[in-house]
Formats: sequence, structure tokens, C-alpha cells
Amino acid sequence: MGDVRQGRWGARIDGDFVVFLIGAQIDPRHPVRTLRDLGGMRGMPYMLQHLTEHPEKGLLHYETYGLTFNVQYWRSFEHLERFARDDSAPHVPAWRNYWRRVGSDPRSGIWHETFLVRDGEYEAVYANTEPRGLGRAGDLVSLREDSRARGRLKRLTTTDGPGDRAADRAD
Repeated sequence: MGDVRQGRWGARIDGDFVVFLIGAQIDPRHPVRTLRDLGGMRGMPYMLQHLTEHPEKGLLHYETYGLTFNVQYWRSFEHLERFARDDSAPHVPAWRNYWRRVGSDPRSGIWHETFLVRDGEYEAVYANTEPRGLGRAGDLVSLREDSRARGRLKRLTTTDGPGDRAADRAD
């Protein structure tokens, strides 16, 4: 095991950020053809390598699960959108190639989900493990043993019950 951190740790990212989930559906009858449709080594692996070499593009961290799914943490939606539309970056050529090869043929599919996360409206806990996700995208902070999720969510927490916050009572 790598960098196992003993105790309880949380993650902190200054400011708002974006979580971007992206994946592919591979036809099990034609996996090689499907991977070619997705760009092969000039697809996602190449894009992630490019983004890692250019941190100014705004990718904070990513984790890949198998060949078909990864979670990405971006500094802002504007960074993500700028990369997606930049003709000189790897995404646009891979995207055009995908649609040229596949069109509406269901032999392979791609999907993504984008989440805009406001400052303080998230929490993460890592206990006796390597940091993952937000723990690698941002900074690790030590957590008290008695801390709870509600207390770690600074913008959404109150000692009142749901609907009792001043903002919820405002006309």
C-alpha cells in the first residue's frame, strides 16, 4: 500500500470546484473495435496525460476505474468547458473522430455528468487509508475523532432542524 494515513482525515479545496464523471459503454462482442471508436491511446488516456502536463488547464485530479470510467476534479466549469472546446487540445479531435466512426450506431456509447460544488458544500472522510478523490484534488486536514458530517459541512449546518435556517425562513 502507498501513502496510508493513520487516523481520520478530511479534504479541503479552497473555493468552488467541479466534479466531472465520464464513462463509456463498451460492446462486449466487439471490445477492440469499441476501444478504437473511443480513440484508443489517443482518447481518454492521452487527454488525461495532456491535462496532467498542463495544470493551468484546471484539472485538479482524476481517478480511473477500469477502462471505462473516471472521476475528474476541476478548478471550475469554465476550465472544463474551455478544455472541451479548445481545437488545439486533445478533446476536440477525439470527439470528432468518435462521431465520425460511430454516428448513431449503438456499438459504443459515451456519457458524462457534471456537478458544480460550492465552497464548503461537501465533505470527505479518509480513515486509515490512502487519500482518494477530493483528498488528492485538494488538501488533507486532520479531523477530530468526534467530528460528524453535519459539523464538517460549514455552509449547510445549523443546530436548528431542517427548514429552520434564517435563509429558509426569508420571504
